[in-house]
Amino acid sequence: MDHSFTLKNRMPSRIVLEKAFLHSDSSFDGVFFVGVRSTNVFCRPSCTARKPLRRNVVFFSTAADALFAGFRPCKRCRPLSIGDRHPEWVKRLLACVDAQPERKIFDRDLFKMGIEPARARRYFKKHYGLTFQAYSRARRMGIALSQVREGAPLDDVVLGFGYSSHSGFRDAFKRVFSLPPGKSRERDCIVMSMTDGPLGPMILGATRDGLCLAEFADRRMFEREIADLRHRLGCAIVPGTNPHLQHAERELREYFDGKRTEFTVPLVTPGSAFDQKVWRKLRTTPFGRTVSYLELAKRIRNDSAARAVGNANGHNRIAIIIPCHRVTNQNGRLGGYGGGLWRKQWLLNHERDGFASASSDGSAAQPRD
Repeated sequence: MDHSFTLKNRMPSRIVLEKAFLHSDSSFDGVFFVGVRSTNVFCRPSCTARKPLRRNVVFFSTAADALFAGFRPCKRCRPLSIGDRHPEWVKRLLACVDAQPERKIFDRDLFKMGIEPARARRYFKKHYGLTFQAYSRARRMGIALSQVREGAPLDDVVLGFGYSSHSGFRDAFKRVFSLPPGKSRERDCIVMSMTDGPLGPMILGATRDGLCLAEFADRRMFEREIADLRHRLGCAIVPGTNPHLQHAERELREYFDGKRTEFTVPLVTPGSAFDQKVWRKLRTTPFGRTVSYLELAKRIRNDSAARAVGNANGHNRIAIIIPCHRVTNQNGRLGGYGGGLWRKQWLLNHERDGFASASSDGSAAQPRD
């Protein structure tokens, strides 16, 4: 298949895009998205719905671009869903890393698996914010940190992760964690994973003390938010899982399934004293109810701080669990929401109607005019 990419947008040429969409080629899922002007929806390349006229088709490199252009996600192919919908070659690659996270995978190994290294680099950069090699390296180092913290002999850790010398291991370790292994016995890191749901994939992050991140993967300024979190906590970010991530995933699943109205996962919420006060008060807003920015300002005994409350709301990094979606303008209108107003409306409907709007096929997860 021709994977000649244009210099302008790093996507395949229009001819390749149209051919992939015409043949519902699932190997391009995650590489680009298709907007259909006649229905105002956007799809995966593999969508099996009836193909529109060529003049009604527009291509996007990310789902976020399609959303920002006013297109709604297709109910049939659910382009915001990650879950089990990685292309087969990505599933094989992830399974390989999961089976042997300590193993180094070189470009020659990718070629043997029938995977172009450049394609893997683009896909992982788009979906995980890391190249595939950086993803693998961070995964290895995350496990190494756990072993070092548990008191494993450094020689065992070095050899177990395929390094021929202590200096090579120390250099790699320091690039990820900013400290050499010997000084990392008490060093924490932010472990990150992705979970799926009716509103699209969410990125979760947790330290050993609790959940510190729960954001929609397509949120604007996401990279800046991650950088700020890393700076405030003084931690490196590595892919993987821990008990707090598993706890959060379970509770979010129960929330979307209509079985949970409160969350118990421990939280880590670095921020200013004012931000902390607003977030604590936000968590007391009852399920199914809303509060205005002004009312929230009054609750923290600062009637003139409605605008500052709005800013604190925008600084919240733990969506849904710290329910900033329950804050509206004084006139009852939605106001802003980092995950998009259509998600905010969905969440409010979901809670107000006793989960009635959360259909199993995700059909309620559509923007409202």
